[in-house]
Amino acid sequence: MGFEQVEPEQRQLLKKALEDARLSVPEVWLKYFSIGGGAGEYEVDAYINCSLSLPPLQRDILAHAANELIDQLPARPRAPSSADVRRRRAAEGPR
Repeated sequence: MGFEQVEPEQRQLLKKALEDARLSVPEVWLKYFSIGGGAGEYEVDAYINCSLSLPPLQRDILAHAANELIDQLPARPRAPSSADVRRRRAAEGPR
C-alpha cells in the first residue's frame, strides 16, 4: 500500500500531538482498538514512526482516539496577552 497524499502531514501532526500531550503508543493504541481500530499495536507504532502506511479510515480512527485522550487531559495554563493582564488587574481592583 502506498502513501496517500495527505498521509505524511496527518502522521506528522498526530505524532506532534502525542508528543505534546505525552501520550505513549500503547495508551493511544488501546483507545484506538477500543473504539474499533483494526491495526495492531505494532502497526500503529510503525505508522507513527513512518515505517508503515495505514488506510484513511484507520488513520482517522487513530486521530479520533488520540483526540479523545487529549481531551481528557487537564487544561494547560495559557500565556496571557497584555489585554488579558489589564482585564485581570481591573477585575481584581487596586493593589
